[in-house]
Amino acid sequence: MKSATRSASAPYLTTIETGRHRPIGGISKRIRHFDGVFGAPCLQPLFLMLMALVKFSDGGSIFYGHRRVGHNGRFFQCLKFRTMAPDADRILQDHLRKNPKAYQEWQANRKLQDDPRVTAVGSVLRKLSLDELPQLINIIRGEMSVVGPRPVVEDELELYETSAVFYLQSRPGLTGLWQVSGRNDVSYASRIAFDTHYVTNWSLIRDVVIVAKTIPAVCLSRGSY
Repeated sequence: MKSATRSASAPYLTTIETGRHRPIGGISKRIRHFDGVFGAPCLQPLFLMLMALVKFSDGGSIFYGHRRVGHNGRFFQCLKFRTMAPDADRILQDHLRKNPKAYQEWQANRKLQDDPRVTAVGSVLRKLSLDELPQLINIIRGEMSVVGPRPVVEDELELYETSAVFYLQSRPGLTGLWQVSGRNDVSYASRIAFDTHYVTNWSLIRDVVIVAKTIPAVCLSRGSY
């Protein structure tokens, strides 16, 4: 996929030369933090069960790939279990056109608390963050890390303004400081601040702490919808 390997060409990339900077933590983060195949074998039964649930719920595709901005501005296909109806784009546009409050919420956060696109099975998967398990494949490919800023689309990265340079210095993470600090319950400005703080204060110990905090955050469905 050509679009998945090209680098983003936008003003926020003028402060970083694509392909020249190693992600924070480098080899030590990838090896010691178990990036790669860590945990994948024991998750196989869960994967198969979730694949069946998604497929048989409405007969649509199992996985969904969305173009996100990664390390050094390189695009990649961020994988998830599909949680939305097959005609999600049309449903979203119709909903935003008919609901001014929903339009304002979408403009501010790029998310909707009451999202009409989400299926019944998808709602449960999102609540428990199980829809994001296929991102283990992105980790194996080296496109993501276990811990890091959550992957964003190009339009979202423009909201980071000068802080975008910090996002681009790290591989996006399966979990991160934002996820264990309230997730969708905090403002987008706070999310940017969390990402910036994570990158500028990175350490392996902090990664371990974030992973440990992720477990109760997921179990309590803290800030997820």
